[in-house]
Amino acid sequence: MRLIDTHTHLYLEQFDEDRDEMIRRALDSGVEQFFLPNIDSSSITKMLELEEAYPGRCFAMMGLHPCSVKENFEEELAIVRDWLDERPFCAIGEIGIDLYWDKTFLEQQKEAFLQQAEWAKELGVPIVIHSRESTDILIELTEQIKDERLRGVFHCFSGTEEQARRITELGFFLGIGGVLTFKNAGLDKVMEKIGLEHVVLETDAPFLAPVPYRGKRNESAYVRLVAEKLAALKGVSFREVAETTSRNAGQLFPAAALAGEGFHNQ
Repeated sequence: MRLIDTHTHLYLEQFDEDRDEMIRRALDSGVEQFFLPNIDSSSITKMLELEEAYPGRCFAMMGLHPCSVKENFEEELAIVRDWLDERPFCAIGEIGIDLYWDKTFLEQQKEAFLQQAEWAKELGVPIVIHSRESTDILIELTEQIKDERLRGVFHCFSGTEEQARRITELGFFLGIGGVLTFKNAGLDKVMEKIGLEHVVLETDAPFLAPVPYRGKRNESAYVRLVAEKLAALKGVSFREVAETTSRNAGQLFPAAALAGEGFHNQ
């Protein structure tokens, strides 16, 4: 049964000692593809090297993470644009707004998000949205700019049922990861009421490891634990969760879905 990790930072230094072994563990757990969100200009080289090392398995996105939106954000955006003009990417991400650490650059984060969303429309690729402490703001911004060309996912969704429904009404997916397994997060109650057709699975590795690994390094193999939790909550089989969320991931990243068919059919 095929699983897909739609959001994982496998190029980060936390995996430098055992990256190949960690990816092998994920493959052995049924995780067939890994989608790599960019952070900023400092992460591009290692991300692209990992994609090259695992063709058809790892897929790079291009974008400027909101936590990297500082005084020089226009320079960083120019680098993103240069790469988007250089070669295709599976998505523009991760982009959005993060008000958890710092609210200093909120307006710049909005500007960066809107610019990159316009590029996604132009290029016909999805956006991958980071919305920490900013979900309502980003739902409203997305509602304002939504047209038939704009699609994507709210990564690491951990909001309310109302927020989930507004997001799905936009035609966006909910990226569900380890938070689903956290005892007091409340996401389990929300996901009981949201159809699987709106969900893709993710880890956000090395961050936000699911129970029983909470507080430790996350890795892509653990997406299986998220799938198992979701199956239990929905009262459906693991197979149904795996098949539905993988199909959704294929709709979100259609070019990558085609690339992965060879592995799936082997």
